[in-house]
Amino acid sequence: MHTELHQLRIDKDQKAKRNQRAKWPWVVAIIVLLLACGIGYQIHAATATLTVKTIRVRIPEGAVTENNMVMLNATGYVIVAHKIELASKVIGRVAWVGVEMGDKISKGQVLVRLEDDEYKARVSQMQGQLDNATARLAELQAGSRPEEIATAQAAVDKAQANLEVADINYKRLLELQPTHAVSQQQVDDASSLLQTRKAEVDSEKQQLELAKLGPRKEQLDAQRGTVRELQGSLSLSMVDLDNTVIRSPIDGTVLERNVEVGEFVTTGFVGDRGAKGYVLSIADLSDLRVDLDVSQNDFAKVSPHQPCWIVTDAYPDRRYDGIVDLISPEANRQKATIQVRVKILSPDSLLKPDMNATVSFLSAAMLATTRAASTMPATDRPVLRVPSSAIHEGSVFVIEQNKAIKRLVSTGGNASGDETEIRKGLIGGEDLIVDPPAGLKDGDPVRIAG
Repeated sequence: MHTELHQLRIDKDQKAKRNQRAKWPWVVAIIVLLLACGIGYQIHAATATLTVKTIRVRIPEGAVTENNMVMLNATGYVIVAHKIELASKVIGRVAWVGVEMGDKISKGQVLVRLEDDEYKARVSQMQGQLDNATARLAELQAGSRPEEIATAQAAVDKAQANLEVADINYKRLLELQPTHAVSQQQVDDASSLLQTRKAEVDSEKQQLELAKLGPRKEQLDAQRGTVRELQGSLSLSMVDLDNTVIRSPIDGTVLERNVEVGEFVTTGFVGDRGAKGYVLSIADLSDLRVDLDVSQNDFAKVSPHQPCWIVTDAYPDRRYDGIVDLISPEANRQKATIQVRVKILSPDSLLKPDMNATVSFLSAAMLATTRAASTMPATDRPVLRVPSSAIHEGSVFVIEQNKAIKRLVSTGGNASGDETEIRKGLIGGEDLIVDPPAGLKDGDPVRIAG
């Protein structure tokens, strides 16, 4: 009995091992759950839309400002009206590049040269073939020379003499045949020779007539066609040779240099590391546009040839006049916007493609007032005051299409302890973010509190 009870006793070491095996899956599950919660929190924090407080920038009552003429503000990017990817018409290796990025170029200026030895050799080959065909045509047009006609006549006379000799010999053999002095074979041979001589005379007479008549019309036409074909081949070879020199088609600026000396350019398929498809990117920077998307809710405020003002983020104190140049004939279903392009009337060297720009669409009926306002002295403009807490390091955030847009501002003296005077950067009517959250960046999506 004691032995059997001892066998039923549970070993403490084995019990501890079973308890240890039962706990480790729970520990792993808890760790995985904590990691998932941490990652989810980070993703939520990164994608969460910030809630901000805003205030409408108000203009003093009774003041006449530029904002009275602005119907809509929208942001976009400065682009060139026509950008040219200048490519080569022929294949070859680059021998010389004469410009760098940013260089001013004029129409017809030589920009790139390709190696042209092969094209020069092809021109020489075509020129030789054309000279040969032209000489042959001249020979046919000139006809037979007197010496050639005299030679043909001499051949006729010789054939006629041979015919007379053959006829005399044949007649003599016929006279001797009754005496059996000659065989029938001799008579037959003489007859055959006589017929041959007659055929030779006829042939030489025909050659004489052809020499007198000259070449046929069909021969002249065929040779003229050969000459024209070779002239076309020579012209094509000369065009290919001229295309080894790449010239600028416009007056403009070099935006990008895509090739170096020794690289191969082609006119066909271009690989990532193979031959280059174009050599330079050029554009006329005196013809600039602002490309922007206007919400369909505000599209009624935009019309063709509508006057506009353009201000860039890089130079907020400079304003450019513009006009609506293009309105897309269709809307963007996904973004609920319509593409609009505004032409900058008098761009300067400060404007660069792909700059951020803000366009103010003006009322056409108040164009005269707009021009008068643009010449108004700064002291006559109404003073704008905003909460000092909205200004951080010389900039503020305004709400545009549910996004925080950063604006550089120029401030003046404090109107009171909690307000600051804004001299440049705001025109009034903007939704200004008060106490912007730490880490708020330009373009971040936001939600207005309340």
